[in-house]
Amino acid sequence: MKPQLEKELLIKYPKLFRQHGLSPQETCMCWGIECGDGWFTLLNTLCHLIRHHVDWKQKKDPEFNVEFSQIKEKFGTLRVYANGIDSYVEGLIAMAEAMSSNICERCGNPGKVRNRGWIQTLCDGCEEANRKEVPSNDD
Repeated sequence: MKPQLEKELLIKYPKLFRQHGLSPQETCMCWGIECGDGWFTLLNTLCHLIRHHVDWKQKKDPEFNVEFSQIKEKFGTLRVYANGIDSYVEGLIAMAEAMSSNICERCGNPGKVRNRGWIQTLCDGCEEANRKEVPSNDD
């Protein structure tokens, strides 16, 4: 993800990204958000929903907290790992991960999972650009 987009999420949701900047011995969040810009809106929405839930739940349980430990692409879809989650946040994460298989990781347009050696979720336009950048053995 572009640094300016990542920074926007870090500023907007500092409690969720508390592990960002820690050492690799402490968290995988040290490498930042490891996915394409196309999933920015999906991640922003996920963060908003989690923050809203955490704020609501902390009224009853001030100790409740959620922190991301890793956000990345794996096998063409989003993967979000977090500490302190409950079943509601687990469901939000599962939903975002599932939705990512229909959103182009590069540009955010509707896409589908494609396998040309490296599994990615891309729209037709980004797939065509990818084909030109990295020809497959079949070409």
